[in-house]
Amino acid sequence: MFTHAIVRTPGKSMVNGLTTAHLGPPDYAKALLQHGDYIQALEECGLDVVVLPPDERFPDSTFVEDVALLTKHCAIITNPGAPSRRGETAAIKKVLLGFYEKIEEVQPPGTVEAGDIMMVGTHFFIGLSERTNEEGARQVIAYLEKYGLSGSVVSLEKVLHLKTGVAYLENDNLLACGEFLTKEAFQHFNILEVPEDESYAANSVWVNGVVLTPSGYPKTRALIEAAGYTVREVDVSEFRKLDGGLSCLSLRF
Repeated sequence: MFTHAIVRTPGKSMVNGLTTAHLGPPDYAKALLQHGDYIQALEECGLDVVVLPPDERFPDSTFVEDVALLTKHCAIITNPGAPSRRGETAAIKKVLLGFYEKIEEVQPPGTVEAGDIMMVGTHFFIGLSERTNEEGARQVIAYLEKYGLSGSVVSLEKVLHLKTGVAYLENDNLLACGEFLTKEAFQHFNILEVPEDESYAANSVWVNGVVLTPSGYPKTRALIEAAGYTVREVDVSEFRKLDGGLSCLSLRF
């Protein structure tokens, strides 16, 4: 169960964020409203939400998940693979010092973005991507093992981040689409197959028994509800324009 979340309000500079989506620039006013609803959804799930102010220096800084991995025993500050995001880590470390006694940090030449890391109990699957390299994954696994946890790597072929296409919903259920449907590492899970035309909804988030899912994907919502979960939809259309999803927008611990 989670008790806290950290989010960062998007800045006006988000219109200059990294993207491969080809969906046009985000509408900043709409993004603020959507972010507010996202915070409300986390609070509805029982979380105490720390809302950080916008940081206009970093257009992608609203995607706070990428710059830290939070476990029950330690926090791991990442070293983002996108050079424009590396300056975000100093600010998040200051915030996490208020919650964690043990803070580790990924060092160059290792690169890691935590959107590539999926927690399943005490094990962490780490996607090897354009943003997360083998050295970064090796460092993260070493830190995890230091605290009695474990990690393993999964190679990615098509997606930006591991959690672009897969989400662990607890209770042995894995929401997945595309290349993740056949990954050997995931075959022991009960796989809930997201239709290809709703692949964006694979980035959903389990929070204390409720699954947050992007609005506008009725087949995926029905799939999750059929597995026995309560679903709370959140419109994140403006963040999708920056390759971002629901999990990217918060650190949950």
